[in-house]
Amino acid sequence: MDELWRRPEGACVRDVQAAFSGTLAYTTLMTTLDRLHRKGVLDRRKAGRAYVYTPRWSREELERGLASDLIGSLLDGDAEAAQPVLSCIVDAVGERDRLLLDELDRLVKEKRRRLGQKRGL
Repeated sequence: MDELWRRPEGACVRDVQAAFSGTLAYTTLMTTLDRLHRKGVLDRRKAGRAYVYTPRWSREELERGLASDLIGSLLDGDAEAAQPVLSCIVDAVGERDRLLLDELDRLVKEKRRRLGQKRGL
């Protein structure tokens, strides 16, 4: 994906293979890019005999979507079951950086404020 994000015009399998100095087999890359296309991660267009692949989303959009899906699946169920997940997130953020913990707190407060406005509170 990094190689495709570096190439906004897109890349064919040979281009990606060259970026890896030929260390990956052409067929392996072809299969991988095709699978990513079928899963909706990549767009592709025909250029001569080859396909040119482009990312459907930016790195930030893809990371946000993956994180949202993961957290959503972890929080499925009742509120009590979500408690360990939330605690783990707070612990991980706090261990990484105090400023991130402050940012998480700010985001929670902002979300509460917006939800209160929607309810007319």
